Amino acid sequence: MHVADGQTFRSLSENVGRFNLRGRKFLIPEMNRIGAHLLAGALRSFGIDALVMETYEGLDLGKAFTSGKECFPCQVTTGDILHFIEKEKARLGSRFEPSDYVYFMPESTGPCRFGMYNKYQRIVLDSFPELRTLKIASLTTDNSYSVEGLIERERAGQLRKVAYFSMVIGDVLDRLLWRIRPYEREPGAADRFIEESMRAMAHTFEAWGKRLDFDKILDALESIVRKGRSIIDPAIDQKPLIGIVGEIYLRSHVRSNQDIIRMLEHYGAEVVNASITEWVDFTTYDKVRDARIGLENSLKLFRFDKAKAFLKQLLRYGGDLCYQYLKRDKAYRRVRTIMDVASDHRVSHLDKMLEKSGLYSFSLGTEACLSIAGIMAYVQQGFNGVVNVYPFTCMPSTVTSSIIKPVITGRRIPYLDAPYDGTFQPGRETAIRTFMYQAYQHFERHGRPVHH
Repeated sequence: MHVADGQTFRSLSENVGRFNLRGRKFLIPEMNRIGAHLLAGALRSFGIDALVMETYEGLDLGKAFTSGKECFPCQVTTGDILHFIEKEKARLGSRFEPSDYVYFMPESTGPCRFGMYNKYQRIVLDSFPELRTLKIASLTTDNSYSVEGLIERERAGQLRKVAYFSMVIGDVLDRLLWRIRPYEREPGAADRFIEESMRAMAHTFEAWGKRLDFDKILDALESIVRKGRSIIDPAIDQKPLIGIVGEIYLRSHVRSNQDIIRMLEHYGAEVVNASITEWVDFTTYDKVRDARIGLENSLKLFRFDKAKAFLKQLLRYGGDLCYQYLKRDKAYRRVRTIMDVASDHRVSHLDKMLEKSGLYSFSLGTEACLSIAGIMAYVQQGFNGVVNVYPFTCMPSTVTSSIIKPVITGRRIPYLDAPYDGTFQPGRETAIRTFMYQAYQHFERHGRPVHH
């Protein structure tokens, strides 16, 4: 067992944080495949040498350097970086220089173990003396993923805007895939089309991102959506609509969740997964919410110095949130004039819905806020079933299940918990088949909603 010493603590403070990325290769773990590649394109537009690492091929390495008590995404991403380094050393030999690379691992505050991934991975990297100069760049929910420190201060705001928009477009392409794949004329056509579209959009971000020319990006997206519509066979009948919520990594990382969306589609579903953008919006909304509460309390106590600071935060994060909503809504409006892909939840609406229900509160934080409210939104919209995807032992998702399962079962809406830890559970497919049988029964009784 590794015992922390003074050198370890120094490394955690000096080698994990914000580092200027100029002249270094920026290594991005693949969580959501499309979003990661579009983000890399956006970063390259600003002169950052960004690369999406191969994923899941180093899982054995990840498990070898973890105990099994960690959250499963920690094992996957640890394996990804170690596998990448192993291949780079083999490729470059004596020319391999760890200080040429910066590994990206963001974090969150609060009780979720995600906040400790980069600290643990720093300790793992430091166990190899030659890798101690490889930095870990970390952004945090504590300031809504500000990118200051990664690039020149005067460009940081522009980079964050383009990076955010790349996530929005990544979500749209995902939803386009889930909309057309269950109804494709030719098996495999949707997957091939989206893979080509992902690479084209990454190139578009690289070409136009730095110029903040979002209209050019939307023009390219519109062309893709029009082509995607032609893949659909209109003779195929509508299918039950299933909503997915859960821990952001597991629900997004196809290899880790054993391609659950494709399996649901195989048994007759059309699926909508919670978006990546929803989480980023939540982190900004949470800062707005905290600033508003702080301002109100400071004024009640006549603490005008603190009230001024909270007002400044409220204006800053409120402006960010308005910008995010504006860009996200503009993209979805543009796409939905061509095709009825599912729109995204607005976090403020989820907060009001959750507060009214009395089931949970945004004051308690974690992804449970979004998952519980997201399930309620799916139910309100008339979805035919809901799946909660998460790492085995994930606290926020376990909380979600314990609170929402009795409620949704009482309303006779199919619900499935889908925890994953890298093992293949023999009953998983049976559980999904049973769930889909129930979803079809709900579909036959109630029909399904149009995409909102």
